Amino acid sequence: MLQQIAFIIGLAAVHVYASKLRRLSAVPRSAWLSLAGGISVAYVFIHVFPALSRAHETIDAHGLLAVLEHNAYIVALIGLAVFYGLEQVASHHSEPFREGTKTRFKRLEGVFWIHVGSFSLYNALIGYLLVYRDNQFPDVVFFFLAMSAHFLVNDQALVRHHREHYLARGRWVLAGAVIIGWLVGVAVEVTEAFVGLLYAFVAGGVVLNVLKEELPEDRRSQFWPFALGVVGCTLLLVFAEP
Repeated sequence: MLQQIAFIIGLAAVHVYASKLRRLSAVPRSAWLSLAGGISVAYVFIHVFPALSRAHETIDAHGLLAVLEHNAYIVALIGLAVFYGLEQVASHHSEPFREGTKTRFKRLEGVFWIHVGSFSLYNALIGYLLVYRDNQFPDVVFFFLAMSAHFLVNDQALVRHHREHYLARGRWVLAGAVIIGWLVGVAVEVTEAFVGLLYAFVAGGVVLNVLKEELPEDRRSQFWPFALGVVGCTLLLVFAEP
């Protein structure tokens, strides 16, 4: 339990303090952010997706989960589509403007809360899933490091789009969401099969959120740090896990 508390506080702290790393928001994109994106994507493809293929072994042969058993990747696709849709809502209700040498976005406060609300649900799921990594060393460490890297990428995007609102309130909401998700996980136990489906949904969101930050041309992302993150995390997961 103490291990989990330390990790959940660490994940919340990423949201509280990530915005203070001002160099990460520079253009061209910080190598550290590209590295973090590579780590997040590698974790999903090397660790989470294979776990989904094994989920059918623990799902009952009847009911709704029996149907979803063979469609875990569809759940991941749904996760990707949901977060893409929310991004489109935010993008279509923004007005870019120049502030010195940087491009800022003027957004309605309602759009800010849609954005932060969606990421709060996302964070709560990640906090909930941390409960099911307990006593599975080094699995819990890999999960913590991958999600910390992912939170770092997400935070910089939210600071870029909602700077004032996010620094004043948003980061605290997201930090609280991951803690609340963990508390719910401690109080409410579900089957391993259902945990697999939650992983699928989160995995789709991770892939979308990382790639939307790395691919746009105006980010001027750095390929080699991204590739280093992918290769380094892959080697660690392949050779360090029991």
